[in-house]
Amino acid sequence: MAGLVAAAVVLPVSAAASPDVPAPAPAAVAEGAALPDRYGANRANLAEAAAMAREAGRTGRAAKLEAMGAAGTARFLAFDGRGQGRAVEVLGDLESADRIAVLVPGSDTTLDTYQRFRAGALALQQRLLAGHPRSAVVAWLGYDTPGTVSPTVLSADRADAAAAELGPFLDRLGRTAAPGARLSLLCHSYGSVVCARTATGPAVTDMALFGSPGTGAGSAAELPTGARVWAGRGGADWIGRVPHVRLGGLGFGTDPVDPAFGARPFTAGPGGHSDYLRPGTASLDSLARIVLGTTPAVPTTPEVPHA
Repeated sequence: MAGLVAAAVVLPVSAAASPDVPAPAPAAVAEGAALPDRYGANRANLAEAAAMAREAGRTGRAAKLEAMGAAGTARFLAFDGRGQGRAVEVLGDLESADRIAVLVPGSDTTLDTYQRFRAGALALQQRLLAGHPRSAVVAWLGYDTPGTVSPTVLSADRADAAAAELGPFLDRLGRTAAPGARLSLLCHSYGSVVCARTATGPAVTDMALFGSPGTGAGSAAELPTGARVWAGRGGADWIGRVPHVRLGGLGFGTDPVDPAFGARPFTAGPGGHSDYLRPGTASLDSLARIVLGTTPAVPTTPEVPHA
């Protein structure tokens, strides 16, 4: 795992510093450091970032960071408390897992909203462990997500930058995971735009797009991956009412749940845009089945894209 965890530090170094959120530079860890040493260094860096934020009167950010490190056992491959922040957290035993899900979040996911993202990752891990003890989830907040209400969420600029980081990370993860490990890429909302631009190697067996605004591609066959591509959308997800068009550099075109896109459908239940990873939901069960390599339930009627 040394190559993977050493290279993970590249992610947070690129995060934009902000004078409004004082934080230390990311932890410097030797290239060959063992996972426990890397986890420990990033926990210490997180604690220092929390202390600096509190001392500067940024109590909201300080409380968020303190919550991230509250258990004292969090496993971060990467952490950067500057600006919006970056964090790559491992839930489970990465070295022994042969089913690994990499969860890529969408817009408005920052260190200030991290607990919401982590709650979904934890729910997924618990569901996976119920069916397969050798499972792990990587919560990959490795990019500056756009705001939901902002011009950046309509373009692929942030996604292109994120894909340039995510692709090499997945390659390293695939080379250093347990022999025969299956890697699945689970991509929510704008995260599906990121995944659709990420070139994946043979270790990534499945890519699931959920709550997607589109990918910028006309079909699943156009994506730079050999993985099986899945798509699902909750019945109450507002993103189904967003026009799936592309005008110049704005918008993302074909709806991934449209049968014409060519993705494999999975049942996502009646939930809304933020409900896909809630415990007990059909969507969580479907995503877990995809990660485990079993067949998820499919919609009883084909999903029809909204106008």
